Amino acid sequence: MKAAGPIPPDYQWRDGELMIGGRTAAAWIDAAGDTPLFVYDLNIVRDRIARFRAAFSGVSLHYAVKANPHPPLIKAIAPLVDGIDVASAGEAQRALDAGMDARRISFAGPGKRDRELAMAIEAGITLNLESGNEADRALAIGRGIGRTPRLALRINPDFELKGSGMKMGGGAKPFGVDADQAAAIIARIVAAGAEYRGLHIFAGSQALDPAALIEAQASAVALAARLSEEAGVAPPHVNLGGGFGIPHFANDLALDEVAVGAALADTLASRPAILRDAEFTIELGRWLVGEAGVYLTRIVDRKASHGEIFLVVDGGLHHQLAASGNFGTVVRRNYPISLTKLPGSGMVEDVSVVGCLCTPIDRLGDHVGLPRAEVGDVVALFLAGAYGASASPQAFLGHPAPGELTIDGTDIL
Repeated sequence: MKAAGPIPPDYQWRDGELMIGGRTAAAWIDAAGDTPLFVYDLNIVRDRIARFRAAFSGVSLHYAVKANPHPPLIKAIAPLVDGIDVASAGEAQRALDAGMDARRISFAGPGKRDRELAMAIEAGITLNLESGNEADRALAIGRGIGRTPRLALRINPDFELKGSGMKMGGGAKPFGVDADQAAAIIARIVAAGAEYRGLHIFAGSQALDPAALIEAQASAVALAARLSEEAGVAPPHVNLGGGFGIPHFANDLALDEVAVGAALADTLASRPAILRDAEFTIELGRWLVGEAGVYLTRIVDRKASHGEIFLVVDGGLHHQLAASGNFGTVVRRNYPISLTKLPGSGMVEDVSVVGCLCTPIDRLGDHVGLPRAEVGDVVALFLAGAYGASASPQAFLGHPAPGELTIDGTDIL
């Protein structure tokens, strides 16, 4: 039997039934009409935002919408944060539709098409430029439509976030401008009359080690100062990226954000003069919304094969690619998983929870310990609030899209 990750402490059982927000999992399924179903609890998101505010006084908070672009969730988060970071024109439009001021939206990502650049410039969104060529294209488009582009530079830093689940900096990368090329591009866009908005430095994601984040943030502040001094231009804004992880697997420990915030406060208190008036931002996705989501999927078959028990569910990796171990995980391990109704016996059996797709990699729980389950029971897969529905191949094999509910207490938003 293999261990599963820790169920977030926000979830409780009442009379043996899983509670999500103010209702049972069964009640939300009834409200949605069917499984599979994602449920996102806004109160958990609010708690994470409050924790950030307490730990990072004076630092702005942006929501990285790529983590979960469900429109009701974005609309609920928008007034609670200082900005939204997007990676496509589609995400930018969702942020605008949610009521976010275009001047508080930043648009990063390699391979922006001319029409995406034009859309952002027209709206007044800040473009985080990924190359010198993209800078030239943005300047030309701005001249062509008679608008002054708001331009920042995304930096490929000459360091990486240690222990990161996904490294976004250090060495050759498709993301951002190499640090040694940055000063010349900054000078070029300022000379061309663009509105220079500063720097975006993102070194990695899904880090649980506070020491690694502290070191990366201190390095990012030092790099921002060095590049700004080389360019001779003070940045109005410095985005330090995110990288805050959440516990996915057995033995993972929650990040101590208080320690990270205290160290960053010390770093900013002694920052070089050229950064004195800069606004500093941290962009977070997974840390804000990951633990707020639960994926509910119903068992449609129970079968034995060569002595092993398989629980076949109506969902699968086409909704939860990351939980199946096929979204960048080197070694497949089990996300937190449970039944939504717990029997009183306490007996546990070794089962594998598999999806409805015709592929052996469609496995949501690998030899996990669950109470005996039967056809019709519902499995809850936690940490489903980030990189779930929108990060999975929903079109594969033509199964229906999952339901999605953003809830606030007992209400559906």
